[in-house]
Amino acid sequence: MPEKPPVPAIENVKTTYLESLIGYNARRAALVIIDAFLQKMAVYGLRPVDFSVLSLIHHNPGITSRQLCATLNIQPPNLVGMIKSLENRSLLTRRPHPNDGRAVGLHLTASGQELMRDAERTAQELESDAASRLTAAERKTLIRLLQKIYL
Repeated sequence: MPEKPPVPAIENVKTTYLESLIGYNARRAALVIIDAFLQKMAVYGLRPVDFSVLSLIHHNPGITSRQLCATLNIQPPNLVGMIKSLENRSLLTRRPHPNDGRAVGLHLTASGQELMRDAERTAQELESDAASRLTAAERKTLIRLLQKIYL
């Protein structure tokens, strides 16, 4: 029986096809940013979803749980425990909604506001570092293009 010729070793991995996919590129970029985000936010005891929830409350005092769920695409049962945990950390408080007697508005406490000022500053620095090879116009365009996919 004739011997099969040896299979040549791969010297350069071809990634052309994967690099043509939006999801692949978005995921690779997200992994870089999320890894740095997790490290930097550990100081504040925040996961990405905690950061998003607190940031929305910070910029929208009185926002309701329903509004948070709709904006972040979070299931209500998942938000309940998160709100309770953030409340136990004295980062937010619940107050009656001024227009809807059944709803409760969420507000940051003074310590929650301070934490978010620091955490958002850290997130901005992290994003600036991650996008340092982009011009300001390229960064703005990238954000606009990504939002066209999910908004």
